[in-house]
Parts: sequence; structure tokens; C-alpha cells
Amino acid sequence: MSVTRKLASKSVLIFGLRIFGAGFVFIVQAAISRAWGAQSLGDFLLVIAAANLIAVVLPLGFQTVGTYFSAEYGSRGEGAHLRRFVGRSYWQMALGGVALLSLGWPLTFLLGEAGEHLRPLWIPTALIGIATAITYVSTMVLVGLKQPMAGYLPDMIFRPGLTLAAFGTVALLSPVPNMGRMLWLLSVLLLGLFLFQCFWVQRAVAAVPAADTVRASEPRRWWRFAAPWVLITLASDYFFDINLILLAGLLDRTDLAIFGVSTRIFALAAFGVVAVYSLTLPNMFDAERDADKSAYGRRVGEANLVATGLALALFAGVLVFGRYVLMLFGPEFADGALPVAILCLGLVVRAAFGPASLVLSMRDRPWDSLPSVALGIVVLVIGNNALVPAHGLMGAAISAFVAISLWSVSLWLTALYRTGIDVSIFGLMRKPVAV
Repeated sequence: MSVTRKLASKSVLIFGLRIFGAGFVFIVQAAISRAWGAQSLGDFLLVIAAANLIAVVLPLGFQTVGTYFSAEYGSRGEGAHLRRFVGRSYWQMALGGVALLSLGWPLTFLLGEAGEHLRPLWIPTALIGIATAITYVSTMVLVGLKQPMAGYLPDMIFRPGLTLAAFGTVALLSPVPNMGRMLWLLSVLLLGLFLFQCFWVQRAVAAVPAADTVRASEPRRWWRFAAPWVLITLASDYFFDINLILLAGLLDRTDLAIFGVSTRIFALAAFGVVAVYSLTLPNMFDAERDADKSAYGRRVGEANLVATGLALALFAGVLVFGRYVLMLFGPEFADGALPVAILCLGLVVRAAFGPASLVLSMRDRPWDSLPSVALGIVVLVIGNNALVPAHGLMGAAISAFVAISLWSVSLWLTALYRTGIDVSIFGLMRKPVAV
């Protein structure tokens, strides 16, 4: 079986499991909307968006480069450095979590209308964010050590199941909507699940030989990569969590819930593309280690081909079935069908122009991605304020699509200029890959 087919089959398997887990999430969201109303669903999505952003910031970027350094150290058999990296990731996350619980509540006053909804739910929101941060670090380390299923399964399968269990328990015991109680229960369950995952990480790390000599300069290298990548990941993978908070003052609660559900569908589709590049990274490092430039180019080309094909398939699926999925949440959610299709079209653009940030980091230029990140966020803010007041959901979708497209093209041009590598699907077309 060719590398491309192996990559595609494994990506499809992981994405299929993600779809299965997402089914639980959609059931919960649909149940909240049907039983407690669209406004309660809007609050729930706002909490999850805030928790996701907390989870990205809390490890100080180490989860964003977890796959990168785990793959590097695992490939080279540098177990001592791997242990130091993983230990540092967990310890600084624990200290950040204590600070967040103790001092984070005043931050809600800086979030405007979104902060008003988050303030009474702050502690469970923070705990969910801490639990999510733990699994982000654990998952990326396990993927880098070529154990993707052990990394992804707790978040893909068990987390949605626990979310459904938390809602079902509270709905049965409480005669009235009680979002606070549900979030408290969910936070405790997630903390237990993801702390257990840490033990699996320790087993995987312990299996890597630790005969290497410790280089005192390595922590500086971690920070040099983690600092820009926390901004890149925050603005790319959690682009719509940021956008949801920005839109809290521009859309009413019902429209915010509709757009929030639409962005969750987009996030699910985007996961498939991200998984392709995560699965390819260890092989890319192997080619880099062996100084095999042709193999390195093939790995990038194979990943890009699979990612773009998957993005196109997901766009087509959302275009055909998106309306019916959204209507599970209530008839008013059908208004999100065209906006979510526009969002997924943005994913096609993103995949077509390739993993530019990843290639820049592998060529020791992680900071070169930041101007494009800033461009995307600025365009998003301007677009929201220009289009959303007059066009509502469609304005929000168009604004996001333009921001994603400009950002992707800018990153591609940056990578092409800085490294001489065309990471887009167009480069692959000019130089076909043997599969």
C-alpha cells in the first residue's frame, strides 16, 4: 500500500471516530436547544469557546509544538530531552491552572457582553479549560510518538460521552434548566478522564531510550517555537472560538447559537485536515533526519493531496446535508445552512494552500507566520463590524471566509519566499508525486 493510501486510510479512520464522537456532542447541543431553548445553547457554546481558548493559552504554547518535539526526540531516541519537555509542559500548565482559578475571574469584565454570560459560570468554565489543556498536551505528545489513537480517543469518544452523561443526569434531576450544575459535573468528569490519559503518556515516554546527553540550550528552543505557535494555533484552530466571543455583541442569542453550531460543524471538518498533517509529521522528521529532500517533498505533497481531497469531500457533504443536520436543533437553525457551507469552502482554500506554518517552523522560521496571523484577525474584526450589523449570519460567514482566504494565501507566499518550498496543491500539480 502506498504512503498516500496509508495516510488517507488512517486519517479516514480517525476522522470517522471523530464523527462518531461528534454525534454525541450534536445530540447534547440539540437536546439543550430543544429542552432548554436556543439561548441556553448559546450560553453553552460560549462557555465551550471560552474553555477552548483557556486550554490553548494555559500550556503556554507547549501543546502546539508537542507533536513537533515528541516526533523529533522520538525519532532520534532522545528520551532524556523528551522527559524534560513533557514534564515542563505539565508543570507549567498546573501552575497556570492554579493562577487561573485564583485570579482569572476579573478577566470576564474585559469581555463585554460575553463576559456577562460567563461570569456566573466562571469556575466550571475554567475547570473545563484546564481539563481540555491537559488532553491537548497529552494528545499531541502521543501523536508525535506514533500513538495517535491513544491520543485522540479520550477527546474524540469519551469526552462527548461524558458531556451527554452530564446533560442527561442534570436534565433528569432538575425540573428547570440548570446550566451551572451541568458544567460543574462535566468539569469533574473531564478532569478525571484526562488525568488518567496522563498515565498513558508517561508509559509512551518511558519507552523511548534515555541515553542522550542533556543539552542545556533545549528549553530556549522550546520557547522559541512555542511562543509564536501558541498565537498561530489560537488564531487558526480556534479562530471561530475567538469569533464567537467577538460576535456576542453583534448577534442576538439565537443567531449566536445558530452560528456557534455552524462553527462546530466547521471545526469537525477542520479536524480531518489537521489530523492529516499531524499524522504526517513524524515521517517528515524522519526524512529531515536522513537529509532526504525528495522524501521530505513527497511527505508534504502526500499530506497536501489527502488534506485537500478531504476538505472538498467535506464541503460537498455539508452543502448537501448541512441543512438537515442543523434542523435537528430546531427549525430556526436551518438559517445556518448556507453560512456553514461558506465556512467549509474556506477550509478548502486553507487546505489547498498547504501547511505553510508547519514548514516554516521545520525550517526554523516559526515567527514568520505571525504577520499572516495578524492579517487574518484584523480582516475578521473589520469584516464583522462592516457586514454583521446589516447581514447577520451571512455577514459573519462571509467575513470569516475572506479572513481565512487572505490568511492562507499570505502564509503560502511567506513560506514560498522564505524557504523556496511551494506547499500548496499547485506545487504538487507541477511536480506529480508517485503513489
